[in-house]
Amino acid sequence: MIAYVRGELLEKSPGLVIVDVSGVGYGLIIPVSTYSELPEAGEEVALRVYTHVREDTLALYGFLETAEKELFEKLISVSGVGPGLAVKILSGLPVQDLLAAIRSGDAKTLVRIPGVGRKTGERIILDLQDKVSREAVKEEIAATDSPGAKIEQDVISAMVNLGCSQDAAEKAVDGARERGVPLEFEPLFRASMELVRR
Repeated sequence: MIAYVRGELLEKSPGLVIVDVSGVGYGLIIPVSTYSELPEAGEEVALRVYTHVREDTLALYGFLETAEKELFEKLISVSGVGPGLAVKILSGLPVQDLLAAIRSGDAKTLVRIPGVGRKTGERIILDLQDKVSREAVKEEIAATDSPGAKIEQDVISAMVNLGCSQDAAEKAVDGARERGVPLEFEPLFRASMELVRR
């Protein structure tokens, strides 16, 4: 899996870039929001990458900002939203406006994006509203540079890497903390995994 590329920006257009990494040209599909922040051709660029693999397809999606990539991954977890539509959605609204629309249940704003119908807009809100609202709280905690918030995020990340869903991992960590498990990686991780297995 390709997760990150850095190299010379050979070509750019609103939907696609080609990055030369040690003589190999990687074509990455990008949202307009990433395109507008790119340097000029010939300069160095670094992109976060989502690798999409299917039986007949291998496609790379590039993002300048981690927040864009994370929201893209959330969007494609919604039934009926594939990578192509997710890129259109990210191109249609800035990340903060898109998050605000999802958090507030504003389906009308989502439906204004080409390719997003009423049912799809409502499904995005239904599936992601709780996730992005919880994320907003975690961002506020993280903004205080709390080491505890970092430990909790590391535990959640480790659990997701082992096959837990993001939602189940977050609930398990919250449950373990409510039971008084110390804010240290190993005990919190073990206690959270125990809660998921029940």
